[in-house]
Amino acid sequence: MTAATVHASAVLVGARAVLIRGPSGAGKSRLALELIEAARNGALVFAKLVGDDRVHLEAAGGRLLVRPADALKGLIELRGVGILRRAYEACAVVGLVVDLAADDAERLPERGEVAIAGIKIPRLAVAPGMAALPGVFTIVTSRGDIGVPEAGYTRAIPAGLAGRGVGKNLPLLRCNKPRSMPRMPLAPGL
Repeated sequence: MTAATVHASAVLVGARAVLIRGPSGAGKSRLALELIEAARNGALVFAKLVGDDRVHLEAAGGRLLVRPADALKGLIELRGVGILRRAYEACAVVGLVVDLAADDAERLPERGEVAIAGIKIPRLAVAPGMAALPGVFTIVTSRGDIGVPEAGYTRAIPAGLAGRGVGKNLPLLRCNKPRSMPRMPLAPGL
């Protein structure tokens, strides 16, 4: 698939990106900044801007990659303040899609998914006028592959298994791990 440009923001939270979609003025940039601030304050292990307003999506190796639009790299708009410059990641794997001001948001939803470029990704639908951060924070802190690490699991292939075909079927991607992300564990089975 060639990269498609979409109207969305994205933040790398832990090892996966949160793709934030919604109409203009729904709070995409605000949610992105809230996630980055949560990491700065220690509530999340790591969070860094990928892109704001427009991002490129591309399917590769069974994963959905997100990259910032060239003209907007490192820029994020805060309504009422202006354009801010922030450190950014050049590429990340999407692990959660958040749809702001979603008409299909439910009070007690089942776990939702969305398919983008044929790849199924967990989805959180947030009703118009509702705060998105509590729901997003709950999801990212309850999964070991995105957000707060869980003790007892490691991301590395054990030394005794390295070179024995473990991970040989995993596609190599140019942007699996952010340059500045600390080592963090993943949930079992990932």
